Amino acid sequence: MLVFSCICFTVSAGQEKSGIPTGFVDLEQLIPTLEVELRYYGKDNFVGEAIPGYNKPKAILTKKAATALKQAQEELLKFGLGLKVYDAYRPQRAVDFFVRWAEDLKNTKMKQRYYPQVAKKDLFTHGYIAAKSGHSRGSTVDVTLVSLIGGKATELDMGTTWDYFSVKSWPANLALSAQQRANRMLLQQVMLRQGFKFLEEEWWHFTLQGEPFSEQYFDFAIE
Repeated sequence: MLVFSCICFTVSAGQEKSGIPTGFVDLEQLIPTLEVELRYYGKDNFVGEAIPGYNKPKAILTKKAATALKQAQEELLKFGLGLKVYDAYRPQRAVDFFVRWAEDLKNTKMKQRYYPQVAKKDLFTHGYIAAKSGHSRGSTVDVTLVSLIGGKATELDMGTTWDYFSVKSWPANLALSAQQRANRMLLQQVMLRQGFKFLEEEWWHFTLQGEPFSEQYFDFAIE
């Protein structure tokens, strides 16, 4: 969940009747075939509890990013594959919560699953936690690949779990099997073709190039 530090204002957006601000969409409404497991809505995340602002398990992106993601999904469906979303838009209040959590060095209940190789006191230094996240701009999404053959979505082996704080999560890491590297490369190439850029430290993290709110950080709750 690598996040970036910068000085910007958190802003609100006009609300539509759906409860989603103007310029944003519910991914599952736009892409019915998409798999969604919003990890910050539940307890299977590096904190180990539901995160403030995630009031419903609803994945939201800007319309522009969601349209590009739909095109990526359509490309994969031709081969019996699809995308699974772990996180999309992230309220600023969630990012603020991560900062407070990182400062509590005694709370390490999810260390073995998500950051076994990193001391919690070093999460800021290594950039895993910061005061601002690109996710709060609404055009960044965390995804993996799933096989849809047999009627059940099965995650492909990417070498690490999502949000694993380690160099093993770097897309170009070579300490993986050939199949794991191939799976990462496939995901990366499909997303790049649809206008996303990847993060060098996280195989699951993609941001739309030319994102519509490049200077704005939102804090509306996911309802």
